[in-house]
Amino acid sequence: MGSAAPELVVELLPLVAYTIIGGVLTAGGIAAEYASVQHLGSGEAMVGIWLAALGMVMLYAGLYGIGYQKLFVSIRSS
Repeated sequence: MGSAAPELVVELLPLVAYTIIGGVLTAGGIAAEYASVQHLGSGEAMVGIWLAALGMVMLYAGLYGIGYQKLFVSIRSS
């Protein structure tokens, strides 16, 4: 009965790690998109486009790569 806790921690550790990584990537992507809008509005097109591309990659990685392919699949299979 005492061995159930370590097994639970081993099962939950990747889930918690993927949740944190996905959240950080998504928040960073949103921040980069917001900054790109600000730069585009102020006339700095090159920086704005660069930040928009970076934000899209971060949002894709956070939402689809981590959130959908890792978290959703692991939660659904449990």
